Amino acid sequence: MAQIKSHEFAGFIRRQGTPYRIVLVYGPDRGMVSERAAEVAAKTGVDLKDDFAVLRLEASDLSGDPGRLADEFGAISLFGGDRLVWIKNAGNDRGLIEALSAVADTEPGSSHLLIEAGDLKKGGGLRKAVENAKTALAIPCYADDARGIQALIDEELGTAGLTIQGDARQRLTQLLGGDRLASRAELRKLALYCHGAATVTDDDIIEAIGDVAALSVDDAIDAVFAGDPVRLEAALLRILASKTSIFLVLRGCIAQFEQLDAMRSMVENQSRQPAQVLAERGRGIHFKRKPVVERALRHWRLGAINAEMRRLSEAVLATRQRPQLEASIARQALLRTCLLSR
Repeated sequence: MAQIKSHEFAGFIRRQGTPYRIVLVYGPDRGMVSERAAEVAAKTGVDLKDDFAVLRLEASDLSGDPGRLADEFGAISLFGGDRLVWIKNAGNDRGLIEALSAVADTEPGSSHLLIEAGDLKKGGGLRKAVENAKTALAIPCYADDARGIQALIDEELGTAGLTIQGDARQRLTQLLGGDRLASRAELRKLALYCHGAATVTDDDIIEAIGDVAALSVDDAIDAVFAGDPVRLEAALLRILASKTSIFLVLRGCIAQFEQLDAMRSMVENQSRQPAQVLAERGRGIHFKRKPVVERALRHWRLGAINAEMRRLSEAVLATRQRPQLEASIARQALLRTCLLSR
């Protein structure tokens, strides 16, 4: 039985070659699955440009002919050297599992078998068949955690000769993740946008890869708590134009009030200063938002916070009961909160 943890892959792939003739790369992050499978394929020593040495198959190609996998795995390369059988889009297909079980402990000769699959549950057929085989290795691919995203940022921007400011890194981290190839593509787009500059700034992130709808939602929430109705209206117009649900602003305001409720409790019940509480409890708040949050923390008292949370929750319910009036109901509720903040 051989398997590695997702974070161990970098160390594994740095080693020359691989002692495993059968490798399963799987996980919910399909971009990472594709990227890691390509790295494993490169380590086999097979010429990936040689169509006689590499056989690329879809898992569905084997469904009606389970014996084909054994034939291909045991075949000899036409011009000698190692051979690679590369199967994509595999799942817990019974035919593939039976075929894999049949070849797992056989003599592979000069062949390598590489399988790409989606998310597979522990103990599932395909994972179990690979993990129980002595000559096979299973490599999981899960979405990048914070450490993985930071490494990806440093890798791509470093290759382009760029450094990144701290506030820009924080915003960029929030925009990446979920799919490795998509994150890498966004970073390369950012590097191209910043070509000729030495440092990536927060404005560069917004201009190059910022999600306009998401940024407009954040801007609307900040406008509510800053008491700026003109800015709020402008943000709401951008949200509606992007076909994004205005409900997200209501939900965001409720979440902000929940955070204020916890912090304001420390101010009123523990006689703490707002700036001190914000420094202690607001570490996850982007530095550009902190003046707005601190102002709200000083202005809103516990009773008013809880009353406004109830009123916004009632507005959310009203948008669900009368979806055709969602925009009007939300705008009216948000404007009232904005004027109270003012």
